[in-house]
Amino acid sequence: MPLKRRNTNRISSMQKIGKGEPVDNDEFDTWMKSKQLLKPDDQLDLTEAELGEEIPKLLSTENRHLPRNLVVYDFREGAFLPVPPPENTITLLEFEGTSIHKDTDEAKEQISRKGTDELNVTLDKPKETLAEDQEDTKKPDTPETGDGEEGERDEDEAEGEGEGQEQEEEVQPPPEEEAPKKKLTNQFNFCERAALTIANPSRSVDTQTIPPPRSSYGASVLQWVIYDSYIEDYAQQQREKEREKEKKPGLQRRDEKSRKDEKAKQAEEFNKRYLQACQIIERMVNQNIYDEIAQDYRYWEDPSDEFREEEGTLLPLWKFSYERTKKMCVTDLCFNTLYYDLFAVCFGTLDFMKQNAEGAVCLFTIKNPSFPDYRIATESGAMCCDIHPKYPYLIAIGLYDGNVIVYNLQVGTKEGPVYISHGVNGKHAECVWEIKWGPDMQDGEINFFSVSADGKVFNWVLMQNKLAITTIITLFLELDQVSGPDGSTLRLKGSGTCMVFHPHNQEIFLVGTEEGYIFKCSTAYSSKYLMTYHAHYLPVHRMDYNKFNSNIFASCSGDWRVKIWEDMRPEPLFIFDLGSSVGDVKWAPYSSTVFAAVTTEGKVFVFDLNVNKYKAICTQAIVSKRKNKLTRLAFNQKLPFIIVGDDKGTTITLKLSPNLRIKTKMGKKAGVVDPQLLESQKLDRLLSLVRELPEGETVKETVSTVASN
Repeated sequence: MPLKRRNTNRISSMQKIGKGEPVDNDEFDTWMKSKQLLKPDDQLDLTEAELGEEIPKLLSTENRHLPRNLVVYDFREGAFLPVPPPENTITLLEFEGTSIHKDTDEAKEQISRKGTDELNVTLDKPKETLAEDQEDTKKPDTPETGDGEEGERDEDEAEGEGEGQEQEEEVQPPPEEEAPKKKLTNQFNFCERAALTIANPSRSVDTQTIPPPRSSYGASVLQWVIYDSYIEDYAQQQREKEREKEKKPGLQRRDEKSRKDEKAKQAEEFNKRYLQACQIIERMVNQNIYDEIAQDYRYWEDPSDEFREEEGTLLPLWKFSYERTKKMCVTDLCFNTLYYDLFAVCFGTLDFMKQNAEGAVCLFTIKNPSFPDYRIATESGAMCCDIHPKYPYLIAIGLYDGNVIVYNLQVGTKEGPVYISHGVNGKHAECVWEIKWGPDMQDGEINFFSVSADGKVFNWVLMQNKLAITTIITLFLELDQVSGPDGSTLRLKGSGTCMVFHPHNQEIFLVGTEEGYIFKCSTAYSSKYLMTYHAHYLPVHRMDYNKFNSNIFASCSGDWRVKIWEDMRPEPLFIFDLGSSVGDVKWAPYSSTVFAAVTTEGKVFVFDLNVNKYKAICTQAIVSKRKNKLTRLAFNQKLPFIIVGDDKGTTITLKLSPNLRIKTKMGKKAGVVDPQLLESQKLDRLLSLVRELPEGETVKETVSTVASN
């Protein structure tokens, strides 16, 4: 009804407009608003040509998200082979049915085999016989009146005659000319089978038992009666246990063993607590004995450094030694990555004519200079070691006989190493000169690398029960082949002496050789070098990357020289002649321009390239050059001191004076700047003055807000 009213109103208003009669404005406005089209704000304004343009949309079966040009590396062919592109068809459901179409050969064969003619006889009858059957069914089989027995007999006779006629009709086939084609009731020959199981009837089984006899008892119980009953029961239990032990003597022995094991465990726990208490007391006593050295170690600052600009000094602190290793040589030094005051010292020998029958690795701490906290005895000289940066309780050791061992300090050193190399093919053929932990593998397996004088670099993986070994690279010299005694040609191998991994790219590492070469290698390529540096004339003893610029590294050799190199540059940036064989060189962790080196004359050299690019700012003799020789050096990562080792089994700690550990200062106008960035900028400015520029170019002066030292 409301709709009709609105329509009548609109008609009446139109009539009024046509006749010229006055119309209500509100009624007219509502009518005009209903005729206006609503247009969205974001609708595009298109022309008639654009509206009439047909934009076709093509649908294709091609899947554009499938990858193209896939290749797979074939190890047999040694090349990448293309992979055929996958199909565009996506199968959502695939189901094999059992239905067969009637026109197929298999269906015709089944029809002829099963005899479907008998099943479809009614379809093949002529029309006359079908009409007669219908008339017979319409005639009454029994009369309306009569006895029941006679009616039943007539019905039986009629049924017998009908069956006889049907049999005659079945026996007499229709003529071939008039017989129609045979048709199946079901084109797919479908047959449904169903089965109904018998439901077992539910049964209830009831049982009845005789209730137990009951009796009421009452008595007064006192405390002493309860106590006596408990004592009697406890004595009875003890007598039964004794009888069982007499019958089974094996149980008594087991009980005695278990008691002994429990006592041993309790004694071991007590010994651990007792040992910890003794260690604390021993450290307290040592701090009281070396109180002056401990004060200098923490608070001493050389006041004379204020009056000399380009010089510094080293203050000797403690000397660490062990009685059983006094005649051995310090072959390697390594600080713990978690405890800054704990460091490992390897004892062996660098004289191949006087090899010791055994070696050792001792872990000292500054809190107890008198005795090592951990002692590891080895069957051969310990030539190198490395502490895992992520798991500081794992220490890997390389031996003189080519074997490598791994100790777990949490378990203890008395139980032996947790991993050890075995067999002739499971170790290096010669001395292991340096060992380095690598990053964890994709499966989380721990591994480390080793270099030996046999010219091979191995990768050792810590499996569950053994060490898995893999050859990373074999060092061959880039020289002409040499003819052998039998006329064959041989490639000369290089003897590896040291190695160091790139700080940021763990696949890149440098290897130094006895021939004086430095090879830049990669763990991904085992057949060629990325770069070859003709560095020294004698064996390369040690190398180290700069802590602030990974493209700069230093090397030292027995040819008395220390050289500073830049990555992929064949010639060194700096060369320093120290006057004797250099055993070790290390970059400082607090400055990008400070490094230190030790020589066989017993001297320690400290260089600061930002202060002096030509000579060391500190040259100090630590031991007598006639008796002792310095072999190894290491910087502490947090405190301003270094440790050096000599060939008599002594490790000396030296504190750096203020001039040797000057850090870069920020300018007054400069904001908050990262110290790492300051150090790298300082080194870059220094190297820009040393690098050789092409002809016609000059060094551009750059204005920096960072003030140098």
